[in-house]
Amino acid sequence: MAMRKQVADKAGVSEATVSRVFSGSEAVKPKTRDRVLQAASELGYVPSELARQFAKRRSGNIGVVLPYLPKVQLFSTYYFSEILGGISEAAREHGADLLLLQRSPDERREYELLFRQRKVGGLIVLGARDGEEEREALLELERNGHPYALVNQRMDGLERRTVEADHLEGSRLATAHLLEQGWSRPAFIGGPPDYSNSRDRLLGYRDAMSAVGADRIEPLVGNYSRKSGLEMAAAAARLIRGGEADALAAANDRMAIGLLQGLRQLGLEAGRDYGLAGYDDSDGARLTQPALTSVSASFDEMGRLAAQLALGELKRPPGKLPPRLVERESSRRRGV
Repeated sequence: MAMRKQVADKAGVSEATVSRVFSGSEAVKPKTRDRVLQAASELGYVPSELARQFAKRRSGNIGVVLPYLPKVQLFSTYYFSEILGGISEAAREHGADLLLLQRSPDERREYELLFRQRKVGGLIVLGARDGEEEREALLELERNGHPYALVNQRMDGLERRTVEADHLEGSRLATAHLLEQGWSRPAFIGGPPDYSNSRDRLLGYRDAMSAVGADRIEPLVGNYSRKSGLEMAAAAARLIRGGEADALAAANDRMAIGLLQGLRQLGLEAGRDYGLAGYDDSDGARLTQPALTSVSASFDEMGRLAAQLALGELKRPPGKLPPRLVERESSRRRGV
């Protein structure tokens, strides 16, 4: 294999100029760049990925910060597995490696240190909550010009770093669909309010109810887990049997599946006694009995876009990804 010095000699430039060309520096004139690339092509010169990383003076890793959730198989969770799949694919295409970092709720957010120690060249934060410490750690990255991305968590002043779907519209679609199916009193099952996507989904529910003049019901709030759906089943059953609600719009599929199972144990069946819609269009939505109506939010594409932001390939995301309703049996009245 040809060496960098041979390329430099053939192109009539210094070895440093060859390095600048292959590190993507903008300090090289276009004609010089073309001459170097032509010489490299003729000699069969391909710089190693390690050499490119040293030339760029940055790590070839994308750091992915994951929340530590005790007793939860994080990597088997549809939401995280889909996002990580998109991140991994984009990283592979750009020759970058992933460094997965789990953090507990009480752990210090020392994101800047990861860049100073050259452990990462870009950062993606999953499961970020809008709190003072989190915000300050992200603002420090912003002040120092480090590339990073948030997924499904929008913070004031940092919107250009957030990759997300239009969750307000997705929730509006799910609630409007339940109303169109003849369920007149849907209730909303929400997630923690310190996530912007939770707040957006609640607003989407309210918009759909207001559009038809229906009374809004005070939401039940869980933590996006199947267990929380099971725990809320008794309260949901009281709403249904008391005539306050006849359908449920859940903010994610895991809670919807927990509700479906818990309400069945209490003698209530989706499609017969109440309508049910979830959110995420996870694999589990296809496997329940009845199959779960849900909203598809393109988590794989979110991961790809987040990786491109963290790699510096994008200056800002292209906009909120459009959601899509996937209708199945859980939301349909029997015989309709």
